[in-house]
Amino acid sequence: MQADNLLTYAEEALDYGVMGLLVLMSVVTLWLFIERMMFYKSLRTEDYDHRDNLEMDLTDNIAIISAIGANAPYVGLLGTVFGIMLTFYTMGDVGAVDAKQIMTGLALALKATAMGLVVAIPAIVAYTIALRKVERILTKYDVDQDQKAK
Repeated sequence: MQADNLLTYAEEALDYGVMGLLVLMSVVTLWLFIERMMFYKSLRTEDYDHRDNLEMDLTDNIAIISAIGANAPYVGLLGTVFGIMLTFYTMGDVGAVDAKQIMTGLALALKATAMGLVVAIPAIVAYTIALRKVERILTKYDVDQDQKAK
């Protein structure tokens, strides 16, 4: 009976831990993306004397969005591996092979990978959009500086 409680606790920890972390990563990505877009909209390039200072302000927090996009699938994969391990442990503990129980356990384990991809794909899209916006603002700044020099 103690092993059943431990197994149930492990399954809940997997669900809430991995899924919770992925939801947190998704919320952080969305928050940072919105913050960056609002900053770009209110930015006044004429307030900057040097291109490097502008570039540093433009790229704040973009690396975090990229890191979340790159690592979310791995967090999901880790959840899947733990889920499969729990499924095999349950099979070994019961001693009998029940195809329905195995398939249910594997399907539940794979949801972590799916969730990791659901977080990663929009994060990479947000990163790409923000990076392109940075490039456009820097190009406009360079053009404006060239015109001032003439």
